[in-house]
Amino acid sequence: MIILLILFLLASPAHAQYLRADYGSWIDFDNDCQNTRHEILIRESVIAPTLDNKGCKVISGLWKDKYSGKSFTNPKDLDIDHFVPLAEVERSGGNKWSIEKKHNYANDLKNRETLIAVSASQNRAKKDKDISEWLPENKNYHCNYVTRWILIKQIYQLTIDKKEQLAIDKILNKCY
Repeated sequence: MIILLILFLLASPAHAQYLRADYGSWIDFDNDCQNTRHEILIRESVIAPTLDNKGCKVISGLWKDKYSGKSFTNPKDLDIDHFVPLAEVERSGGNKWSIEKKHNYANDLKNRETLIAVSASQNRAKKDKDISEWLPENKNYHCNYVTRWILIKQIYQLTIDKKEQLAIDKILNKCY
């Protein structure tokens, strides 16, 4: 954990101005009529999902929400969560990114860690909180949650502040 602290405990702006619009909305990178939301729903369904008549929108499937530990069949019950929330990205160094990089992060289909289908209620409870302020209700997922958080912060070269680091250390000490 000391290595993480050295690598990521950089001076981050205390009050970076976060504009959600800078990160854009769901887009269709490959022009197949399925935007990022539907690509994630397709990828994460544990059965072949059913699509609408045009093949663009997911209308049913089976998803196992790692945050709650519950299963869902209706995609309307799910949100696509930016694992490290956009406002947290902004506070952790994303405020220095170009608009293009922000759009790419918000719609990252290449890195399977960045976006996750979760229950709408869990995503809305999380809001823009960092790991020191929120953990999923599914305690069995805490170790994986923290590990994934660190990985995303590393991949995107985002900072980890002192409160985050303390929470990471506390949780990971229980994991191993």
